[in-house]
Formats: sequence, C-alpha cells, structure tokens
Amino acid sequence: MRTFRVAWTGDFLNDRGQSAYGELDLSSLADAPHIVTHFLTEQSPTPGDASYWERFYSLEVTGDQLQDVDALVVLRPWVKRAALEDARELVVIGRSGAGYDKIDVAACTENDVALFNAPLALNHSTGSSALLFMLALAKRLPEQQAITRAGRWDLQSETMGSEIQGRTLGIIGLGHSGRELVRLAAPFEMNVLAYSPHAEGARAAALGVQLTSLEELLAAADFVSLHARLTADNHRFFGAEQFARMKRTAYFINVARGELVDQPALIAALESRQIAGAALDVYEHEPLPLDDPLLQLENVILTPHWSASTTDVFAATSRAMLEGLLRAAAGEVPDNVVNREVLARGGFQEKLARFSQNRA
Repeated sequence: MRTFRVAWTGDFLNDRGQSAYGELDLSSLADAPHIVTHFLTEQSPTPGDASYWERFYSLEVTGDQLQDVDALVVLRPWVKRAALEDARELVVIGRSGAGYDKIDVAACTENDVALFNAPLALNHSTGSSALLFMLALAKRLPEQQAITRAGRWDLQSETMGSEIQGRTLGIIGLGHSGRELVRLAAPFEMNVLAYSPHAEGARAAALGVQLTSLEELLAAADFVSLHARLTADNHRFFGAEQFARMKRTAYFINVARGELVDQPALIAALESRQIAGAALDVYEHEPLPLDDPLLQLENVILTPHWSASTTDVFAATSRAMLEGLLRAAAGEVPDNVVNREVLARGGFQEKLARFSQNRA
C-alpha cells in the first residue's frame, strides 16, 4: 500500500492542541493504516497569545508546510499560488465549508490539484441565520434587551417592534442558502422577490419567488438579505447607490461575504437612518477592528462570521472532508470537486493513480 499524507490547518485546534469546534472524529482515517495525518500547528493558537485572534483570518499555508503532503484540509487560512507551486506531491485540497474565495482555484488547476468542498453543509444554517436576523431586527430584540437590563421599562413604547408576516423579503443570490431562506420563511407568508442573474425563472416560480431587477427589489423590500457568492466581478457591488434605493424602514442583512458591500457606505446609511437597521455576520476586514464605527451603532446586530458555524455544521463538514480524503487515498476522485477541469489533466491523473493500489 502507498502512504497517503494528510495535513490539516492548525486553526482546527485550540491552544491546548485539541479540536476547537466540537469533536473532530478521525477514527475513519485511523482505520485506514495507509493514511497518516498531522496538523500544521504553526497556524494554531498558543496559550497567552492574544495577538493570534487579531491575525487568524490572515493566516496562510506556505509551500514548506506542504512538502511531503498529499492532501490538505483547510478551515480559514489562505492558500495562494506560491504555496501551490512548491507542493509537488499535493493532489487534493478539501475546504471544510462551502466558500473557497481564499484558495487560488486557478493555481490549483495549473498545479494538478483538485479542490473539493462541502457545498451543502451550510445551507440550512446560513438560511436560518438570515431568518434569525430578520426576526431580531423586526422585533427590535437588541433594544428591548438593553432597556430590560437597564431597568427602563418606561421605554417599552419606544422600542415597539413589528412582524415579518406579510412583509416583502428581497433575496440577492438565489443559490442554496437563498433557497433555504425561502423555505424557512414560507410560514410567514412573505412576498418574496429575488435578484439572481443565473436563476431559472421556472424554478424560482416553483418556489413562489418572483425574479426582479436589483432596482425593483431594493425599492420594494422590507428586508434585503444578501446570499451572493463573492467573485472578482461583484466586489463592493452593494454601495451608496443601492442603500439609497432602499426604503427608510427597510433592514439589510449580510450572511454572505463582507467584501460584497461598501462598508463605509453601509455605515453612512445606518448613521443617517437611510435604512432602519442591519444585521451582519461578515465584514470587509475580519476580525472587525475594535475602533470600527459599526461597533458604536445601535441599529445594527453584529456576529463574528460565526452565526452559521454550529456544532451540527462542523460535524457535517468534517464528514464531507473525511469522505473526500478516503476516496482520494484510494485513487478515486472526491465528490464536489470545484475545479472540474483539473480532472482531465494528465498530471492530476498521474498523481491520483499513485494511490489506486490502496483500494480494498
């Protein structure tokens, strides 16, 4: 049998060297004696190093860390071209989640590396986070909690919320999580609009969704929920012009990527009450700096790019990674390969074929 060497990025671990986000069950790999695993502990937190949490979103995998590695599993770190060009043995990368904007996909293909992910694992949790934000904003949950903690029951009338039932929901990006939000919002009998250039009209209609232009959606929606995938073409596409088109009573929700939004324009819209409020799980710069103006605003709910990252999701993404690794270790193509064009490349086929002798 041929040994299959797997590296996991060190941010899977806490500062005690243990799984940080629930049980990472590697028993299925342990049952395969030809698979050996290790963690890139250079990216792990260490006891007492508070600065780690200021830089952990900027961590990178380096070429020297990928020497003598056949597979890499990534949680947060960047995987850039330089690292891939030095990784001669690497055959697959598993992205433990759905998004892969921090991995150079073109460089993966050019260096005969297949990138696979867990595209469906976060659909429900992302959709339910958006629904949670809608309800919290409509019910004015942060303000009501604040007056309760302050003993200001006299302010009840000034923090009266509203319902989402019968309101108009505008979804930008009718992909997996956008469609899940539609399903979850169905009992609230909302009027659902969507702007999604690649969505099929018949499929949207079957969901009870009306496809519209972005301008029409912004003018009509009481809640605008962003679910688009980040690409080179839509960086900061949502800015001052888009916020100006929204109702002054409308709320903005972002559970996609912070880089999709012009954050200073969002702050200006919140400060001027151009929109009623917002709920954000993602930001243009992460972690969100402690001096960021968003932290001073009362009409925005903020979570640390983690509202969709539940223990259930961690278990599901871990299973997807393990299944992909087991396939690759047997010389088979993992499910959910992102860069499908790599599969036809001779260099990739040659790399993968090295492990066909491991098939049971």
